[in-house]
Amino acid sequence: MKASEDREFNDNHQTTDRTMKNLHMVDLSAQYEKIHREIQEQIQETLTTTQFINGPKVEQFASSLATYLSCDYVIPCANGTDALQIALMAVGLQPGDEVIVPSFTYVATAEVIALLKLTPIMIDVDPQTFNVTAELIEPHITEKTKAIVPVHLFGQNCDLEPILALARRHDLWVIEDAAQSIGADYTFSDGRIMKSGTMGHIGCTSFFPSKNLGCYGDGGAIFTRDAELAQKLKMIANHGQSRRYYHEIIGVNSRLDALQAGILQVKLAHLDEYGHARYQAAQWYHQKFADNHQLITPYEAPYTNHVYHQYTLQVANGQRDGLDQYLTEKQIPHAIYYPVPLYEQNAFSPFRGLVDYLPVTDQLCKSVISLPIHTEMDEEMVSYIADAVNGYF
Repeated sequence: MKASEDREFNDNHQTTDRTMKNLHMVDLSAQYEKIHREIQEQIQETLTTTQFINGPKVEQFASSLATYLSCDYVIPCANGTDALQIALMAVGLQPGDEVIVPSFTYVATAEVIALLKLTPIMIDVDPQTFNVTAELIEPHITEKTKAIVPVHLFGQNCDLEPILALARRHDLWVIEDAAQSIGADYTFSDGRIMKSGTMGHIGCTSFFPSKNLGCYGDGGAIFTRDAELAQKLKMIANHGQSRRYYHEIIGVNSRLDALQAGILQVKLAHLDEYGHARYQAAQWYHQKFADNHQLITPYEAPYTNHVYHQYTLQVANGQRDGLDQYLTEKQIPHAIYYPVPLYEQNAFSPFRGLVDYLPVTDQLCKSVISLPIHTEMDEEMVSYIADAVNGYF
C-alpha cells in the first residue's frame, strides 16, 4: 500500500470509528455541551434561592411558553401522562363515557382514559401520516362519545381542521396529545397558522428528556385558550385548591419543579433551531433512501410542518424484523415504535370487544422502524446509518 493510500485508509477508519462512537438515538450530551453555561446558571440560581417548587422560575417558563405558542394559558405539570389525565378530569366526563383515540400510539394516551373509568374507543390511523383523521373518527361516534384525543405522532400534526369541525357538529371535546409535536405549525384553509397543541379545547405535552423540548427529568404542560378551563386545570393539578387548604374539587399533585423549569427556559429559546436541525437530518435520510424501494420514508403532509421527533420508516415485504436484527448486530441505534397495537395489549383486554380489526395499525406495528434523529446529527452520521440500512437490502 502506498503512503498516500495508507493515510487515506487510516483517515477513513478513524472517521468511521468517530462516527460510530457518536451514534445515539438522541444525543443529549452533545446538545448540553452547547448550552451548558446557560443551564448551569439556571441551576445555580435555583439552588441559591432554594425555591424548588413553583415560584418565579416556573411562572417565567409558563409565560415564555405561552408566548411562543401564542396561547393564553400554559399550566406546567409533572409529566405528559399527568397532563392528559388532568385534561380529561377538567372536562367533566363520567364513567362509561367514550373517548376516541388512535390504537397506534404510546400507551399513556389510552391509559389515562381507562384509569378514569372512561371507555377508550381505539381506532385505525391514516397509512401515510400514522395519525387519525375526521373520516376515520366519524364512524365511531355514538351517543356515548364525549371526547376525541388526536395524537400528533412522531412530530407531525393531525389534519385538525376537519376534526375540529366534526367535534363541533357532535358537541365533543378535543384534547390534543402534542407530546411529540411541540413547535410544529398547522395551516388552516383560510391561511391561519397555529401551533400544535393550541387548536383544540386543551393541548397536552411532555418534557421527557428525549422530546424535542425536553428537560433533564420528568415534566409536562397543559395548554388552553379558555380562562374557565385554565382555572380548573390549575386547581386539579394542585390538589383541587384555588387557595391553600381550601379544596373545591378532587385533584392531584402534579408540579413541574423549578430546576426543570429553568432548564426548559434555556432550551425553549433554541426550539426552532432544534426543529430545523432535525428536519435537515430527515432530508439527508430522504436523499439516501430515494432509490431504496424496500423502504417508505416519512410522509410530509401539506397542512403541517414536520418537526421529526422520530424518523420512522416502513419496511416492505415483512423485512422489518430482519433489518432490526441486522442493525443490532451492526450496533446501529434504532427503535420500534410501536410493536403491539394498543387494542391487543393485555391491559386493554376489557375493551377488546369494542374494537374491530385495524388493518393499518396492525401493518404499521409489523413494518415500522425508527432511526436516530436529533439536534446534533451531521450528514456523515446520517450517511453512515443510511448506508448500513441500505446495505441490508
